[in-house]
Amino acid sequence: MNYAKQRLLWALVLTGLILTVEIAGGFWTRSLALLSDASHVFLDFLALGMSYLALRLASLPPDDRHTYGFHRLQVLAALANGATLLLVVFGILREAWERLRNPEVVLAGPMLLVATVGLGANLLAAILLREHDHGDLNVRSAFLHVLGDALSSVGVIAGGLVMLWTGWFWVDPLIGALIGIVILVGAGRVLREATHILLEGIPAGLNASKVAEAILQVPGVHGVHDLHIWTIGPNYTALSAHIVLADQALSQAQKIMEEVKHSLASKFGIEHTTLQVECESCGQEGIMCVGLNHAHQASIGNRRRNSGDSGGIGHS
Repeated sequence: MNYAKQRLLWALVLTGLILTVEIAGGFWTRSLALLSDASHVFLDFLALGMSYLALRLASLPPDDRHTYGFHRLQVLAALANGATLLLVVFGILREAWERLRNPEVVLAGPMLLVATVGLGANLLAAILLREHDHGDLNVRSAFLHVLGDALSSVGVIAGGLVMLWTGWFWVDPLIGALIGIVILVGAGRVLREATHILLEGIPAGLNASKVAEAILQVPGVHGVHDLHIWTIGPNYTALSAHIVLADQALSQAQKIMEEVKHSLASKFGIEHTTLQVECESCGQEGIMCVGLNHAHQASIGNRRRNSGDSGGIGHS
């Protein structure tokens, strides 16, 4: 963990230097493409910062006022960053349109120099992250962000070469607009994912029906309903459900619940599980038991049982 944090911190410092150089270079050379690339670097800088913050916050214990810890801070930051980037993209596209109509002279030589320095620093940051991306989703995500920015720098360099050889200065706003569109897609994805988490939608890659089926495969489980799956923060998934068992000793029910938790952790990576045990089915025909009070629930019971007394045991 400490090694990953060190790598992320070095990559964050390098990306911050790239951002500073490209902003200064963009204003110096009057290159919209370079300023657009700086905006892309800014997006990566924020992504790296959130990845680093995730590793830092993961070691902080919850307190009496924040029983889940501080994982949602990253989601709120992502939401704010995505909204800010939409404004940045609007400015880039507006300026690109004006420059396409009235191209400005760009200092292609210095622009190439700045873009090349940025590319080199991006590649170095990518190497730092690549050496430790295995098994760590945060570092892997940061690596992909930096790699994408390196490819963006290649586009700026190509545009600079075209302007240097041909004098076609309209290429600069064209490349700037293309990078702006890339940023728009990235910002939209960030906003969509952050909003989905805040709405407590089911995490990407999980299917509620398949999770319910996995629970039903545990010996002793006769049904499951009121199943809820949501994301607390990056790499932190929670689940709550009611499971139906035969009338039996509490110690035996405890063993079944432990098997359910182990199955969910090994198959789906769900580590935070809260289960309530019931001694009767949810009283619905067929195998589907539909709950009424949650927007993203999947509820399945695989047996119809006779009515009787019910009891519940909370477990997490």
